[in-house]
Amino acid sequence: MPDYIKKSLTIDCKAVTDYIIERLREYLEFSRKDGGIVGVSGGIDSAVTATLLAKATDNFFILLMPSSSTPKVDLEDSFMIVKMLKAENKYKLINIDEIVKLFGDNVETNDKLILGNIKARTRMILLYAYAQKLNYLVVGTGDKSELLLGYFTKYGDGGVDVLPIGDLYKTQVRMLGKCLGLPERIVTKPSSPALWEGQTAEGELGIDYETIDSILYLRFDEMRSENEISEMLGLPLDVIKRVDRLVKTSQHKRLPPEIFRLSGRAINSDWRFPRRWA
Repeated sequence: MPDYIKKSLTIDCKAVTDYIIERLREYLEFSRKDGGIVGVSGGIDSAVTATLLAKATDNFFILLMPSSSTPKVDLEDSFMIVKMLKAENKYKLINIDEIVKLFGDNVETNDKLILGNIKARTRMILLYAYAQKLNYLVVGTGDKSELLLGYFTKYGDGGVDVLPIGDLYKTQVRMLGKCLGLPERIVTKPSSPALWEGQTAEGELGIDYETIDSILYLRFDEMRSENEISEMLGLPLDVIKRVDRLVKTSQHKRLPPEIFRLSGRAINSDWRFPRRWA
C-alpha cells in the first residue's frame, strides 16, 4: 500500500470509537430498543463490533453460531471475546448444523455454495429471533471493503438493522481492533466467512485486503479512473477492472428490492405497457 494511501486511511482511533459509541446509543434510543445483539465469529469485524456495542450499552447479547466448517481457533477466539467483554451471562452457543441439514435435505442439494448461504441466512434468522425476544436491534458486522465488493450473503450476514463499522475499510477495522486492545491473533487473522472448509476471503477474491482497500479508496473515495489506479499502484489493469466489476455487479445487494413504479399511470383494461417494456 503506497504511503500516501496508508496515511489517508489512518484513523484517529479514539475519535472513531467515541463517534460509533455515541451513534449506537442514539440509534438504540431512536429505535426504542432496549439493546443490541451481535453474532461473533472469531474474526476481526465481529470482535470489533461486539466490543463497540459493549462500550455503548450494558444491554448487549452475543450469539455464537458455529457449524462443522467453523475452524476450532475461531470458536476459541469467540469465547475469548465473550470473556474479554465479561459477557459470560450474555451469550448463547447454538450449533447450526442440524438446521442447515434440514434445509439442505428439503432443497435436495449438497452444493457447498447453496449450503454456505443457508448457513449465513440461518444465522440471520437466529439473530432476529433473539432480537425480537429481547427487544434488541441486530447489529451488523460488515466493513466497507466487504460491503463494496458484495462479499456477504444477501439476507444473511447482510440482513441487519445497523452497520456501525460499515464505513471503515478492512485495514482500518484492523487498526481499530488493535487500538481497542483485541488479541493480536484476532487482529491479524485472515478473514473468512468459514461457510465451507478452507474458505478465506482473500483466497476467493484472489487479492489481499491492503491491495483491495487501495483500489477501492482510489476508485470510490478519490474517484480516479481505472487506468490511473493501474499506473499508481503498478497493478495490471485487469485487476482494477475485476474489483470495479465486483462493486458494480453487487449493487443489488446494497439496495432495497427494486419496485417497478406504476403509480400515476392509468392501469385499466385500456392501458398498455409502453413499447420499450414489450
